[in-house]
Formats: sequence, structure tokens, C-alpha cells
Amino acid sequence: MNTQQGLRPFKVLGIQQIAIGGPDKTRLQKLWVDMLGLEITGTFRSERENVDEDICAIGSGPFKVEVDLMQPLDIDKKPAVHSTPLNHVGLWIDDLPMAVQWLTAQGVRFAPGGIRAGAAGFDICFLHPRASEEFPISGEGVLIELVQAPPEVLAAFARLAAAPT
Repeated sequence: MNTQQGLRPFKVLGIQQIAIGGPDKTRLQKLWVDMLGLEITGTFRSERENVDEDICAIGSGPFKVEVDLMQPLDIDKKPAVHSTPLNHVGLWIDDLPMAVQWLTAQGVRFAPGGIRAGAAGFDICFLHPRASEEFPISGEGVLIELVQAPPEVLAAFARLAAAPT
């Protein structure tokens, strides 16, 4: 139970993405694209992030969830996007700068890099998978990406929240 809930100045709206890594993304494509029918909607390569990824999609519109199939550009370099295979989970956030400010003040550890443009063009940042003495709250082994929700996603989740049950 979180006694801070009423004071949190941002909302997690939903899952934005899951990122799955392996040494060879063509093996991942066999399952996710060929067998399960996901569509490749884009690609992303970054030397800095040591990644070559295909961006796939489940669903459409503001409720689309990305499934990123990733392989390292150099298997011996960091970050090791193929280890662990479920590399990270991305969460839609309604106010990313406010979330980062508030979470940092609460002792949440962020990975280096700050807020920046992500592969899909949204502002992103990462919660670190391991805590430190200075920042004792972390993903406890899971890398978590916070993603700024664009206006159409904010509006869709607002409509969903206002809908009668």
C-alpha cells in the first residue's frame, strides 16, 4: 500500500512497450512476426546504445503496444541488450519531467542519459535495474523505461477513464 499515492503528481497510463533481446533478432522475428503476426513498423540502430532493433506493434491507435526485437551491434559491448532476454518494459507517463523530478526526490535511481528522444520519437528515460546507496529504490533487476505519452494517448486514456463501467 502506498501512502504517497494521493500526492503523486503524474500517472502511469499503461504499457507502452516491451523490449525483447537476443543475440540474433532474426530468430526473434520468426516467433513475433512470422508466427504471431506482428507487423514491423520501424527500425532503430544506435552505436551508443549498442542496439539494432525492429519495432513491431500489437494493436493500433493510442492503445498500440510496441514489441521491440533487439540484438546487440557488438555482443561483447555494453549495454548488453540481449541479456536478459526480456530487456525492459516501457510505461506511458502523462508528465515525464514531473515524474522524473518526483521519483528522484523519493530516492528512485535512474540510469544515465536523462530524458531524451527514444527510438519511436517519444521522450524517454530509464529507471535503473539496481539500487545504490544514494538512490535505494530501483527496478530490482528490471530495466523500466518511462515514456512521455503524446496528446492522442493522453486523450484516449482520459476517455477510457471517463467511460461508464
